[in-house]
Amino acid sequence: MMFGGMFLFWILLIVGAGWFFKNTVEQRQQNSSRQSEDALSILRNRYAKGEISKEEFDERKTALV
Repeated sequence: MMFGGMFLFWILLIVGAGWFFKNTVEQRQQNSSRQSEDALSILRNRYAKGEISKEEFDERKTALV
């Protein structure tokens, strides 16, 4: 009985740790993707307002993507 409880405890601990790390990695990837989209959106707005030239827009877009 005691062995079964300890086995279950360790299995739940390992599964919980795996779930935690999986979610942490996914969240970081989503945040990175959002930041890239935000930067590109800002760049597009600056180009639309005429603050930067077509060449500068293309250079910065290439650097972001």
